[in-house]
Amino acid sequence: MKLNEMELQTIRHLIMANDTTSCKMSAYAQQAQTPEIRQYFEKAAQTATDAKNELMGFLK
Repeated sequence: MKLNEMELQTIRHLIMANDTTSCKMSAYAQQAQTPEIRQYFEKAAQTATDAKNELMGFLK
């Protein structure tokens, strides 16, 4: 499937946003005081990483 320039830009933007989200959630997890909050942020970070990886598949 061939993507047009606007679609490519949108995918790149979403990849960057998910990468940023993953980094922030990981940082928040490291600062969490309780295991429940740490787990919540770790799961959010993993979800963002998974979404980023899925989007990167469109660029191959």
